[in-house]
Amino acid sequence: MTGATPPRPPFAAIVVAAGEGLRAGQPMPKQFATWRGKPVLRHSVEALATAGAAPLVVAIPQGAEAAAAQALEGIAGVRFVTGGATRQLSVRAALEALADDGPEHVLIHDAARPDLPVPVIDAVLGALAEHHGAIPVLPVVDSLVASHGEVMGGTADRGAFRRVQTPQSFRYEAILSAHRAWPGEPIAGDDAEVLHAAGGTVALVAGDARLAKLTFPGDFATPAAPPVRVGTGYDVHRLVAGEELWLAGVLIPHDKGLAGHSDADVVLHALVDAILGALGQGDIGMHFPPSDPRWKGAASGQFLEHAAKLAREAGYAIAHLDCTIICETPRIGPHRAAMRSRIAALAGLAEAAVSIKGTTTEGLGFTGRGEGIAAQAAATLIGQ
Repeated sequence: MTGATPPRPPFAAIVVAAGEGLRAGQPMPKQFATWRGKPVLRHSVEALATAGAAPLVVAIPQGAEAAAAQALEGIAGVRFVTGGATRQLSVRAALEALADDGPEHVLIHDAARPDLPVPVIDAVLGALAEHHGAIPVLPVVDSLVASHGEVMGGTADRGAFRRVQTPQSFRYEAILSAHRAWPGEPIAGDDAEVLHAAGGTVALVAGDARLAKLTFPGDFATPAAPPVRVGTGYDVHRLVAGEELWLAGVLIPHDKGLAGHSDADVVLHALVDAILGALGQGDIGMHFPPSDPRWKGAASGQFLEHAAKLAREAGYAIAHLDCTIICETPRIGPHRAAMRSRIAALAGLAEAAVSIKGTTTEGLGFTGRGEGIAAQAAATLIGQ
């Protein structure tokens, strides 16, 4: 089809995560610290795995196998190698670990750049058709001066310089040969420098501001979350005699109640799924499995509190929650104010940020026959 995106060529990937990361002010190496709800390392490894990287090698510090395995739990096909005293030695070890696989192309990425846009992956890989390597770069927007201690020594033409990012792409044999041929101390700033020193050509492609490097404590205090995310949720429970009817955390007088492992509050369950969906963190059953006896008869308010906490930890504020309750009876209108108040309290919101609506199906379907109640919800999150 004309204009279709060409298929992504097969490639291996290396994620460099063997440093100490002390400047970031975290109680552990920064690659294992939490950022936007997940370990820093997991973000880029997930992005590369989703993009099709195989094999995928992660260079880690000596003795960090358990921490790395925990950070990447559930991601298939990841290998670990122990890094060296410098970044260059860590990359060399990872490249050597790929020798038996013989990939044609390899991406080398720093774990400290967790937000990895797919277009950058495609751009650096695409440039390998004509070059030995490719790196994403950004223009220098500030003026540059030379420093003589604390005194200005001169100016430089910023138009002649670029800010270098990762992932950097290479023809595998070219970058492996360049590392093996490196003549001096293994202290190169990045792998493009190693390849260039060996005579390889390195293409410059457009980088992305999202590839910012986590370096200082403030980078963790104000994560660069995407500005807006929206999630949806839906839940259904059966109406039965002898059960209490809880909707939106409010006990509703009725001749029947909703049956479920917890209190079966369809409104709160739908809202929880909407928040989790916006975060990309699964559904309520993953966090509170019905097979777990701890949640038998549990109040669903704690589920909503948990979801709101996950949103905050991921760098988001809940801007708005909206839910439509679908049933013939009870009437929702008389309880709407109490429901909004309870949801707002559980999620830490102003009542104006909560919407509750009721509707019927005009006697049609299981809700129309009074067999159950359904709820559908939407959550809007804003990055902080």
